[in-house]
Amino acid sequence: MMKSKIIFRNIYNKFTKFSCEKGIKFYPFYHGSYHNISIRCFTKKIEDNVIEELKKRDPTAPSLHLGNLLTLIGLLHFNVRGHRTIALIGGATGSIGDPSGRNTERQPLSFSMIEKNANAIDNQIRKIFINGKKYALRRGFKIRDELDVIILNNLKWFQKMSALELLNDIGRYARVGTMMARDSVKLRMENTGGISFTEFSYQLLQAYDFWHLHHYHQCQIQLGGSDQWGNITAGIDLIHKKKTDSIKTTTESLETTENTNAFGITIPLLLTSTGEKFGKSAGNAIWLDDKMTSPYEFYQYFMKLADADVEKYLRMFTILSMEEIDQIVKTHMKSPEERKGQEKLASEITEFVHGVAGLQKAQLATRVLFGDSLENIRGHDLIEAFLHDSQRLTPIHRNEIVNRTIDRVAVAAGACKSRNEANKLIKVGGLYLNNQRVIEPHHKVIEDDLLDGVVCVIRTGKSNYHLIQVID
Repeated sequence: MMKSKIIFRNIYNKFTKFSCEKGIKFYPFYHGSYHNISIRCFTKKIEDNVIEELKKRDPTAPSLHLGNLLTLIGLLHFNVRGHRTIALIGGATGSIGDPSGRNTERQPLSFSMIEKNANAIDNQIRKIFINGKKYALRRGFKIRDELDVIILNNLKWFQKMSALELLNDIGRYARVGTMMARDSVKLRMENTGGISFTEFSYQLLQAYDFWHLHHYHQCQIQLGGSDQWGNITAGIDLIHKKKTDSIKTTTESLETTENTNAFGITIPLLLTSTGEKFGKSAGNAIWLDDKMTSPYEFYQYFMKLADADVEKYLRMFTILSMEEIDQIVKTHMKSPEERKGQEKLASEITEFVHGVAGLQKAQLATRVLFGDSLENIRGHDLIEAFLHDSQRLTPIHRNEIVNRTIDRVAVAAGACKSRNEANKLIKVGGLYLNNQRVIEPHHKVIEDDLLDGVVCVIRTGKSNYHLIQVID
């Protein structure tokens, strides 16, 4: 009991500065609790199972993004402390689309695209939790040999359900007035386009997801973003009603039925400085797939954070203790211009998502793109660091590079639009080869200019970098 209390207080404090004591009623993560539960009641049940409800993991894209990562971090907190966790992919609900936080209806995807995205996200979650286990071990957590993460797809139970079964098994327990009162529905009803019956019914399907996992997997806690509060409470309500209905013909009471209670926790959404959500719809997604957002770009997002956001993001995106975070912030504020806080944050979260190898790639790319010497850098490591960065890394045949003048090479790499532009840059000292200024207009690139014989770096101005991968 005491262990679970400590676990929850640690997770709670990662997202708020409010400290709860046993028996005090609270609103978890800024939201009202469905049961107005106390710490005492919650810690009694936290020893069982946790669900990471992937409602915002509907497979509408081939990758999760930074906005989704917060709930995965929350799930990791439970996971590394020994709780069995479930990640749910919305293979069925993804074909409908969640109306929460949207002014218009989503464009429907084909079933083949949803299936492809669901498989990609499944693999991505597995990879993240493999990295997460190693990340936690390196920070002193003592965990089992295997992280107990179950990944499910709700298409498994919905594809066999008929319309009559849905109406009988779910619809009879729902009240239209309650459904209409959801914020996601009211917002859409205020718009001229309204809301379709398809999106209106989304909350029923997600409610059934929680009931299914509660009933068949003994899952008692659902974790999601703050925009999911209505959908989560709909699931709690369905569990309670179906449980009450099922025991009317038995001698058991609701209080004595094992695993009767269900709970919800919501985590604040990740918002931009203007208050917008992160995600593909907003056009500002930082993807977790290294082919869509490179480890370097991922790392640099955190390096560019404002000083005022460092402490908040350390609490949200790491599993460091509060004492460690306080010390990092204290050190950072002594010399904020050194960006020690951002560097620690970027390293922690990049290692969690992309592993140690991904972090090393990001740090190497940072050194190269910020003008450091390339003397001790291996060419193959450099190519690996920029492997999926097609904007910066260009493969070109060796005979088009070696013994060619630098102006021709700059044009071939896309660093300059013309040889004339390249020569003008050379005259004003604005063209660099391997971070060394080119001063001779007729300078030729030779084999010795290629790192390990496979790559060289062209730079124009202060920060316009182009890498040439030399191929035979």
